[in-house]
Amino acid sequence: MGRLWAMIVKELWVVLRDPKGRTVLIMPPLIQLFVFTFATTLDVKNVDIAVLDQSRGVHSAELVQRLSGSPNFREIRYLRSTDELEHAIDRQEVIGALVIEPDFDSLLTRGQPARLGLVLDGRRSNAAQIVNGYVEQIAAGMNADAVPRMRAGGAQVTHWFNPSLDFIWFTLPSLIVIITSVAGLAITSQSVAREREMGTFDQLLVSPLRAHEIIIGKIVPPLLIGCFNGTLFMVLAQLVFSVPYTGSLLVFFPCLVLYMLSLIGIGLFVSSLSMTQQQGFLGAFVVTNPIMILSGYASPIENMPEWLQIATHINPARYFLIIVQGLFLKAMPLSAVLHQAWPLVVITIITLTAAAKLFRSRME
Repeated sequence: MGRLWAMIVKELWVVLRDPKGRTVLIMPPLIQLFVFTFATTLDVKNVDIAVLDQSRGVHSAELVQRLSGSPNFREIRYLRSTDELEHAIDRQEVIGALVIEPDFDSLLTRGQPARLGLVLDGRRSNAAQIVNGYVEQIAAGMNADAVPRMRAGGAQVTHWFNPSLDFIWFTLPSLIVIITSVAGLAITSQSVAREREMGTFDQLLVSPLRAHEIIIGKIVPPLLIGCFNGTLFMVLAQLVFSVPYTGSLLVFFPCLVLYMLSLIGIGLFVSSLSMTQQQGFLGAFVVTNPIMILSGYASPIENMPEWLQIATHINPARYFLIIVQGLFLKAMPLSAVLHQAWPLVVITIITLTAAAKLFRSRME
């Protein structure tokens, strides 16, 4: 225990002795949390849309007023011809144009259905689909007000777990997973490579320390830093961004430790392969991108090709992302958490074992 404690203190001192190093461990993740929370929005806001009103009646004017009153649209541009419509979309001055047919008002006045045309910029396919949903929702609301008898038999929509559809409630728990992953891998991937580059690796070889003691000593600092960052982000999510945490803390922290251990195993494996810190940094970069992309944060795993969905099963971020989102938003029960946690246990055992064997082979 004395040798092990000395190794842990030594690794902590290497990481924390430099004031700039301590700042780097805390400030960049905090800045990323605040910037990415607002930057990675899934909403489409402050976009311009055009209107080609060929009806110029009461109903068309009301529809345009509803569009201008929507918080999602910044400016409504009025067009006079289809040539102006084509020009506005071609120059990307607007994301779409609503075309109101000449008989729009007369048909609605007679109680008959009227059609609307919506031309969208397909170069921004995702944003165009979302804008299409906004316009359909506004048109459906106007139709419900114009035909009151539809209200009684209309569909009632309820959004569970995120009633106001606030994108921060979804993105911020996910960012806890992503940012702790980047920080954990960056620290661990430099550990062994730093020893080689500074020439202290040979000193470890001739020291009375055993291989498993060295490995444990290198595991503890990034584990403590990762758990500190994860706890800090969880507190900030509730206090600053008002994201509710509905699950159990007694479940969150063991899962956080387990997730960090799985990442540390990957980082140590990369670091053991690297001869310099630059190689360790590049290796961590190569590993970090697939972990983030295949986690299900950027795009749903169900939308990926089948062979790529199979590859996501070896990604620890996939399971921890589900756990964090479930604990934050829907009070995920312990049985459901364990269903996602046992793959983390398997991945942790495999990665730490592989890193330990590679480290032992390098010491021989």
